[in-house]
Amino acid sequence: MTRTEAREILHSMTKGESLLRHARTVELVMEAYGKHFNEDSDVWANTGLLHDADYEAYPEKHPNVIVEMLKEKGEEKMAHAISAHYTKWGVSYDTRLDKALLACDELTGFIVACCQVRPDGINGLTPKSVKKKLKSKGFAAKVERDEIQAGIDLLGVDQTEHIQFIIDVLAANKEELNIA
Repeated sequence: MTRTEAREILHSMTKGESLLRHARTVELVMEAYGKHFNEDSDVWANTGLLHDADYEAYPEKHPNVIVEMLKEKGEEKMAHAISAHYTKWGVSYDTRLDKALLACDELTGFIVACCQVRPDGINGLTPKSVKKKLKSKGFAAKVERDEIQAGIDLLGVDQTEHIQFIIDVLAANKEELNIA
């Protein structure tokens, strides 16, 4: 699947600016991790881009609509990773792609939320300040901290290094993402 095809699928089901930005941020982080792990960065990027593609149009069926669509297109790896991006769905984590999507989804959104309450946005944001916000249950209360930790544990990365990796990717795209 090309990036253009993935974007067409996303935009056919998702119209909200916030969810489109979330898709883009996870796309960027997953693409960078794909390169980091010497994996197919296009597959990783498309997986990040499409992981919530059906959430707005089919909230009760999420992620089944996008998963079935990807399976019909022969994108089994992407479909499986997307079907596993929430631990409570009980899907196995078979590949690094599966684990990375779980590790990046909630945390990327959380880091963007951290940027939105800072006068300098992502500029100067550190893992220490992200960790401090993670401990504050009132901040971005809908973000499930246990999902973040499960992803980090499954991917087998250091929490601080993982947070810094995501910050670095987002900072490199701060103007586009409007988090400067």
